[in-house]
Amino acid sequence: MGLPGRRGAWVLVLGGIIATILAGCATPPPPAEPLPDNVASEPPPADKYDFSRPLKHLNGRNLKPIPTRPLNVAGNCAFRDPTGYRGNIQLQVKEAQVQRFTAKVDVPKKGSCQFALKDFRQVETLPQVRLAAADGCSVRMWEQDKKVTVAFNGCQAQCSGEAVDYLWPIQLERRSCF
Repeated sequence: MGLPGRRGAWVLVLGGIIATILAGCATPPPPAEPLPDNVASEPPPADKYDFSRPLKHLNGRNLKPIPTRPLNVAGNCAFRDPTGYRGNIQLQVKEAQVQRFTAKVDVPKKGSCQFALKDFRQVETLPQVRLAAADGCSVRMWEQDKKVTVAFNGCQAQCSGEAVDYLWPIQLERRSCF
């Protein structure tokens, strides 16, 4: 009795092997439909990106470029958020020439950052105002709609503790700050 049971098992094993081989010979699935013109099948190399093609997440959005014009702004503003992050900024820019700039930002339990125009030289006016310090700190200023943004980069020397890791751009609203 043991022999027929084994023979039946071998038949099942061989049948499974034959079915697997035959499944490998089945016809392949139809080719995938081609991608739309504005979607690349593989990302282009960084040095060969076609900037004339819209990005897929921007399709259908009515975005307008920020106009290139000299920045004109003057004001003194203080800010504070619920976490205790606070600061103040004094800013005067006429025809994209910075005439007054001081800022102080306090980050709770991390330290503070201080900026003064005397520590910087202006290196750009358009499309953004840019101030540069000898130690590599860069401050950029631009206008978008009714807001002026002042952003910082590489400003470890102007900050104490770990505050530079928590230094966000300052966005000023014309109606409330100027």
